[in-house]
Amino acid sequence: MVCRLRSDCKVCVLVLSLAFLSGCDAFDTHPFDTRVEGKTGINASNIQTIERLCRDKDTLTFAFVGDTQGWYDETEAMVSDINRRRQVDFVVHGGDFTNHGTTDEFERQRDILSRLDVPWVGLIGNHDCFGTGVTVFQTMFGALNFTFVAARVRFICLNTNGQSYCGSEDAPDFRFIEAQLSGDSTRYDRTVFCMHAPPLCEQFDGETATTFDQYVRRFPNVLFCITAHLHGFKARDLFGHGLIYYTCDSARHRNYLVFTITQDGYSYEVVRY
Repeated sequence: MVCRLRSDCKVCVLVLSLAFLSGCDAFDTHPFDTRVEGKTGINASNIQTIERLCRDKDTLTFAFVGDTQGWYDETEAMVSDINRRRQVDFVVHGGDFTNHGTTDEFERQRDILSRLDVPWVGLIGNHDCFGTGVTVFQTMFGALNFTFVAARVRFICLNTNGQSYCGSEDAPDFRFIEAQLSGDSTRYDRTVFCMHAPPLCEQFDGETATTFDQYVRRFPNVLFCITAHLHGFKARDLFGHGLIYYTCDSARHRNYLVFTITQDGYSYEVVRY
């Protein structure tokens, strides 16, 4: 039996064939393609710069931002505002670069944040875990948990997206935290914890939060903890023993936090731009 295509079907086949042949590049930009164009390994590279530039400082000033997901204009304005504040030594992004974990979202945010005049590092957020986001994050930024030392202050940066399976069943990863207790304590006197989701939110249940608090208090002179995720500024003593958890607002509301650490303590400012 001979099958004959109707004329309108022939047109459809022709159009689809041409689209396939001329549009193969479209497959290179699939939203969950894990191939990253542009700079990768950002955290490791910038941590080296942060540690070198801040090694002998008596006063340390850094900005903490978060949840820039989709708010590109606001992120650009934030970068410009931070660049005007010449006293900022570095920037920590608390996660949720993306809404959907797509490579394009990561690349667009990275390209905007790379206009910062100071080094910066990024944590993973729960939205960054969607799709193939964990793989893209690890390529673009590096490990999901990492630390660095600036001006004898140790920054412990953690994946706390426990309900989003951000690359590990353990979030927070208590084995990683335990290992940091035996780190080189000669390099630092004080500690700051940075994370995306704060304890006692939907990512971080009560039993896990209690264990986390017990670990945190074993570190030398913990100054404060910083989080993102909630899309609003908060300063809370979550466990009732005086350690404050600061939560940064989202870029949508056009503000971020600046912390200044001195030999006598620390201060913070909510910067609106």
